[in-house]
Amino acid sequence: MRKDIRTVTVGVDGSRAALDAADWAAREAERRRLTLRLLHAGGEPTTSVPLSGAGPLSASGPFSGSGRGRAPASGPGPACASEPASTSEPASGSVPRPRVRSRPVPGRSAVPARDLQRGILDRAAVQLSYAHPTLEIAARRTDTPALPALLEAATESETVVLGSRGFNGYTRFLVGSVALAVAARAACPVVLVRAGDLPQDERVPVDAGDDTTAPARSPYRPVVLGLDPSDPADELIGYAFDAAGVRAAPLHVVHTWTLPPLLPPPRDRATGVGAPGDTAAQQDAGERSLAAVLEPWRHKFPETEVSEEVVYGHAGHHLLKASTRAGLLVVGRSTADKRLGRAAHSLLHRSTCPVAVVPHD
Repeated sequence: MRKDIRTVTVGVDGSRAALDAADWAAREAERRRLTLRLLHAGGEPTTSVPLSGAGPLSASGPFSGSGRGRAPASGPGPACASEPASTSEPASGSVPRPRVRSRPVPGRSAVPARDLQRGILDRAAVQLSYAHPTLEIAARRTDTPALPALLEAATESETVVLGSRGFNGYTRFLVGSVALAVAARAACPVVLVRAGDLPQDERVPVDAGDDTTAPARSPYRPVVLGLDPSDPADELIGYAFDAAGVRAAPLHVVHTWTLPPLLPPPRDRATGVGAPGDTAAQQDAGERSLAAVLEPWRHKFPETEVSEEVVYGHAGHHLLKASTRAGLLVVGRSTADKRLGRAAHSLLHRSTCPVAVVPHD
């Protein structure tokens, strides 16, 4: 990972999903002591939006509604830096309100696109700065379309964070084509966060009868890493150990293997009955190989509790099961292929926790 880059970038468009992703990105930037950069990309023509309580510029929203901090109606607040760009507004120490340049219509007003976009950025920056007062926040707006803008930002960031649209009737993430393309092509790790994700979702649930531990202080859920020991990419393993380390969370590493289609599946080894053919040997070889790959990383991160799981079956199935108990799921993709693998694609749509896709050689 490039140590000279100290930024977590999150795509912001005013939606609930993007705001929840921004809140996750803010927590991650705080954990890693990085700058949070809010990026709004893509120019739009002048449009009409509600300026009362329901639109993207509403003072209420997921940050205030979930107890994550709310900006007051007036008065000074934490400062937010505004990054210069070819189409960015000038930096300012105050947060300007969107300017309405046409005669208002009852309930709706025509707002120039640039003012609307700046209002979206300012609203997110103010809410985040109140929820995370020690965090350094920069905001940038560009007319460049979202995909190239996010891919360019990925070359200048340690992590890019994007939001999903939550779950549909089939219990899947509604992951947009831009998010999938960024995850498949970005030069840095990309984290997809579902709409409705809350800070407490990262932590182990507190027993209702336990009065000694506050939900915000309970331990973090494990970080789960899907790993093939035959292709042990340092970028992938390093990201997972870093993520577990900054959370003081355990790391659970999962390796799956399968047989050629014409061979029968292995029997349950717990019964004491040997597996058919050489499948028992393959299981043992997988366990030894995974342990050997992780050994130097255990020494590098001695405080991280590491557990290993080598299991017969498809990676997507077993990683999806592991994600139900995880705070973050980490999977890799080869930079030689500009497409997501089948397992990563499935996990981005079905995982119940944020998913980090890490590029590696």
